[in-house]
Amino acid sequence: MIEQTDILIIGAGPTGLTLANLLGQSGIRTVLVEARTELIDYPRAVGIDDESLRAMQAIGLVEEVLEHTVPDQQIRIVNGAGKVIAGINPTTREFGWPRRNGFVQPLVDQVLLDGARRFGCVDVRLGVEATDLVQDEDGVTVTVRSQQQEASVRAAYVVGCEGGRSFTRQKLGIPFTGQTRQQRGLVIDVANDPLGTPHAVFGGDPTRGYATLSLPHGTRRWEFMLLEGESDELATSDEFLHRLLKDHVADPASLDVIRRRVYAHHARIAERFRLGRVLLAGDAAHVMPVVAGQGWNSCIRDALNLGWKLPAVVRGVAGDALLDTYAEERRDHVKAMVELSVGMAKVVTNRSKVTSAVRDAAAAVIDHLPKLKSYVSGQGFKPMPKYTRGVVVPSRWPDSKSVPVEDGIQPGAGTLFPQPRVQAPGHGDVLLDDATGAGWRVFVWNNDPANFLSDQVRVQLDALDATLVQLVPSTQLRWAADSASPGVRVAGDVSGSLKSWFHARPVSAVVVRPDHVIAAECLAQDLDNTLRQVFASACLLPAAGAAATKACPAEAGGGGAGIGTHNDARQALASARATTH
Repeated sequence: MIEQTDILIIGAGPTGLTLANLLGQSGIRTVLVEARTELIDYPRAVGIDDESLRAMQAIGLVEEVLEHTVPDQQIRIVNGAGKVIAGINPTTREFGWPRRNGFVQPLVDQVLLDGARRFGCVDVRLGVEATDLVQDEDGVTVTVRSQQQEASVRAAYVVGCEGGRSFTRQKLGIPFTGQTRQQRGLVIDVANDPLGTPHAVFGGDPTRGYATLSLPHGTRRWEFMLLEGESDELATSDEFLHRLLKDHVADPASLDVIRRRVYAHHARIAERFRLGRVLLAGDAAHVMPVVAGQGWNSCIRDALNLGWKLPAVVRGVAGDALLDTYAEERRDHVKAMVELSVGMAKVVTNRSKVTSAVRDAAAAVIDHLPKLKSYVSGQGFKPMPKYTRGVVVPSRWPDSKSVPVEDGIQPGAGTLFPQPRVQAPGHGDVLLDDATGAGWRVFVWNNDPANFLSDQVRVQLDALDATLVQLVPSTQLRWAADSASPGVRVAGDVSGSLKSWFHARPVSAVVVRPDHVIAAECLAQDLDNTLRQVFASACLLPAAGAAATKACPAEAGGGGAGIGTHNDARQALASARATTH
């Protein structure tokens, strides 16, 4: 007998595990298979950003993840003489969390695994390998093998998340274009951090580039560039390791080395992210050098994008064409991240004394230009997601004498909506997503959004489980909450940052997707028509209201990410850990 499910995920890395949590929240029947019997424990990512922490918040796991992070980790970039030539220290909380954080990936991945097991509709199977895949118009049949026994799983859609050597991508015959640099690196993790300093250091030494980072729980990471002729066997020997570290610690032989691994700098992107009912995500779709710390975070962005689109299609809310927008939106941003990573890798690992001298001179100039120095320190060079196609309605500024448009104002559609702290009735001072949930949201400044919507649009919003939110200055919170229409949530702008956001733009209403991307923006009076355009871009089906039923109940944490959901999810996670461990 062939087993039936809605979604089959191949690979229990960060992408597959995060997607499984998101699908579990939506009550979608999901099977996740992983060939390994345990999660990967060798050295990998060490940086988690504010966007990813916001995603962890959405699935109710952020508190557990934070236990394994170093918030606001500064980076000092030094030259061959050990002189600090630049610093990176972003202090923004635009999306509610620190922008740059060190973390221990194996421990965070374990949190995600425990989290996925909260849901009765999510079946995680370790030690199960996908060996064949055949798709037709109605679904995908995947052959899986466990302990020499074969079985078949039939799914409406399959998502390949099994890394750079993806079986799924190779089975589909999708080219993985790009380059693998000849330059390799050696990663060394030690326990009982011999230095103990909280920052990270990137050494642009032309004799041998290196990096070192303080990680949680007394762990220290070193990464060294390997030179031509240095074999993997040599690089992982104790003698070679001690030689590398002699300029970094007083007694390399006494270090408690827990992991060491040689890696290559890959920069590749799959030529397509979807073929029929099979999609690629995470490292199966793109890999990049580790220097910029965006590989893990790009995986989470993929999962967050698919995490609302797959449920919408499976539940009959949206048409299959919605899944085409996944590649349209993610591929361009991934390409920008790969280019950033390659560029930073060249800066840190170059061996030319001339190039290094030019770099150092440029850094000295930047150090005397406050605005440019602030731009570098705040990671202004990091490409933020900005979608110009997909489920996005292009912004059109109003033609109104009462709404002036200042020069240089950039449209918000396609970018991420901020997440400041707000006051919410009954909850006090909380982050915006905790007050409103993290699903579809319609934010309107100073107005009750229900007063601008037709009955037909309300039905379609209900099919999307959308939340209507009235944003007001915190001084007006009690009055607005008492006067709001049924079902409308009210949030008070504590710091004034939301008011400033709207003040800078000629709009007062914003439609935000579950992945926090602004789908559209407009004036209040145009909201109903704008939402109809959003529905069209999201391939919403005319009978979506009647079709939107969940495929199976989740044991905990289903349907959004409000405060109550987070508490339930934490309790379920604790229970899962007690059962598993």
